[in-house]
Amino acid sequence: MTAEIINGRIMAERVREEVRLGVDKLRAAAGIVPSLAVVMVGNDPASDVYVRTKERAARAVGIETRTERLGADVTEEQVVDLVERLNEDRTAHGVLVQLPLPTHVNSLTVSSAVDPEKDVDGLHPDNAGLLLFGAPRFVPCTPAGIQRMLAESGITTDGKRIVICGRSMIVGRPLAALMMQKSSGANATVTVAHTGTRDLPELTRQADIVVAAIDKPRGIRADMVKPGAVVIDVGIHRQEDDSSEKGYRLVGDVDFEGVKERASLISPAPGGVGPMTVAMLLVNTLKAATMAADKEKLAEVMNAASRVTTGV
Repeated sequence: MTAEIINGRIMAERVREEVRLGVDKLRAAAGIVPSLAVVMVGNDPASDVYVRTKERAARAVGIETRTERLGADVTEEQVVDLVERLNEDRTAHGVLVQLPLPTHVNSLTVSSAVDPEKDVDGLHPDNAGLLLFGAPRFVPCTPAGIQRMLAESGITTDGKRIVICGRSMIVGRPLAALMMQKSSGANATVTVAHTGTRDLPELTRQADIVVAAIDKPRGIRADMVKPGAVVIDVGIHRQEDDSSEKGYRLVGDVDFEGVKERASLISPAPGGVGPMTVAMLLVNTLKAATMAADKEKLAEVMNAASRVTTGV
């Protein structure tokens, strides 16, 4: 058996087209152009690539974007001050703080400073709580992208056993909360494995769907996957490779060549989860702008009603 490839780039293109149409409708109906503000702290090369990718993707669908850059020696208070200024900026509908942050800046403190209604990363405690209650405002982008990838691949998750390898706040934990909901595209039996898990291969071999987010190059091997399983690779790593023209090769958390001969479907890395993560960020930004438009419309109605009542 050779697995069918889940092409995240093609799926992401469909999502981007949906967003582009939504942006056009919002502009026509309310005169609002969605805008995304990204906060970049320091000069991490990988983060810089991610930010530029997000900027290009946003501009391609008509979303305005700007990046606020701060030096690596900035204080936590200065980062929070910038976030709070963006919260008050009516032209910024979505606010995203690019992670990771320097070690002296607490990511939870900064994420908690973002206005929950502009938190397009879905990391604010309010949004995390709403996700747990099954009424999400913003689903974190990578989990949302994974759920959509499964759905578009025709994979039924109802009653399936999903093993998520990794418990990060941006992938593992929110994905578990999302996939255990009693709703379409979820309703799965979810196990979250992590560094304290004993006998990880025993768990993954029982899974119908394996999600690899362990931050370990090729950490999920063929002998850890049961025949016919679906495998989603979240990781991306740069490894030196003299046989490559670039001198390096990008690999995921899954040993792709080995696992593809055992799984039924597999997402590559790169070209799988990454493009879908960016696409779902655009979805969240459009949603944030739509929510802002609805609030402005409500405010106009309330102001008009007040004038009628008071005669002013």
